[in-house]
Amino acid sequence: QVQVVESGGGLVQAGGSLRLSCKISYVGDSRYCGGWFRQAPGQEREGVAVIDGDGIDGTARSMKGRFTISRDNANNIMYLQMNNLKPEDSGMYYCAARSASPFVCRRPRLVRGDFGWWGQGTQVTVSS
Repeated sequence: QVQVVESGGGLVQAGGSLRLSCKISYVGDSRYCGGWFRQAPGQEREGVAVIDGDGIDGTARSMKGRFTISRDNANNIMYLQMNNLKPEDSGMYYCAARSASPFVCRRPRLVRGDFGWWGQGTQVTVSS
């Protein structure tokens, strides 16, 4: 059973920053595919960023330049650094992952259905 646990959400003023963390309890190859998604009330869950097994990332266009995904393979942790936050960034942020074993994850897609391991989410609220 793989557990995914997010942390780091909270309330921040517009223009501020937050760093989300995601701890994944996975005993296999740590170079799985990882991603962050978010969901605002009444809206569909949307992709934020993905990262492959070696740390090469892809960020949604609307967040490029403000959000950065990274990973620490030695400790099975993923991060999402969010800068210059806007009120429209508010929502529940979810960490997701999937194994690429026996291969290293390459070119993951920012597609919700591609990921099978999900956390419970961490709330981000940006005030204006």
